Amino acid sequence: MFENTFELFTYQIGFINIVDLVLVIFICFQLFKLLKGSLAFNILIGLLTIYIFWLLVRYFQMPLMSDFLGEFAKVGIIAVLIVFQQEIRKFLLVIGNNSILGEKKSWWNIFPWKWKIQQTFQTPFDEILEACRDLASQRAGAIIVFPITSEMKFIASSGEALESLISKRLLLSIFNKYSPLHDGAVIISNGRIKAANCVLPVSENPNYINKYGLRHLAAIGITEQTDAICLVVSEEQGTISYVKEGHVESNLIAEEIIDRLNEQFSKEMVVIGE
Repeated sequence: MFENTFELFTYQIGFINIVDLVLVIFICFQLFKLLKGSLAFNILIGLLTIYIFWLLVRYFQMPLMSDFLGEFAKVGIIAVLIVFQQEIRKFLLVIGNNSILGEKKSWWNIFPWKWKIQQTFQTPFDEILEACRDLASQRAGAIIVFPITSEMKFIASSGEALESLISKRLLLSIFNKYSPLHDGAVIISNGRIKAANCVLPVSENPNYINKYGLRHLAAIGITEQTDAICLVVSEEQGTISYVKEGHVESNLIAEEIIDRLNEQFSKEMVVIGE
């Protein structure tokens, strides 16, 4: 279908070969961005080192070592799936969210079972930030999770279901030092507080383990594994941090955080009857 474009050494390079190479480079770059700075990145380097060593052993025809590394390679796929479980899940989530088949794509609304009344809603981010500022001044810790593409029902099930309207007084009550719900995370989705006292996965990123406390590590962990956004109030420092995609920003003023949240969730929709 496509003719060869030019010849390099003894190889014929065609249009399909160029597209193939570009796609491989793009996927490798995305994987590098996904794994960079994490514990899994060092594991990946270790696996690549073993693979290169195996190629050298085969090239120099060392049968004993070649057979030994060959047996290791047979279980390599299973080992990769186990070790990189979180990273693979996040990679597939990114693909699913950006695919034209994604559930959030507007073209799904052409189907009859999607013909439901919709209404827009606004999450009161200003009220949430006021509660965070009060908690920070009281040196009371807090962590609030804002899912983007899902309600994180599995994470919510680890805490106490609320399904309540958002209010400053309720958030202050939840994160009061004497409240039985103050240690876990609050999940806010579709303009409501879905659950409180939720348990989040803790990040294993070696760059953060000795730098942040448990709340920040939990916020980093959930934003590494999902597309959620977190707000963290530090009990020790009395500061508010904005966490997205595993990155922590601690020097933002409340107005900047509100602007970012409003921009991120400006197209929030809730479907009546779902």
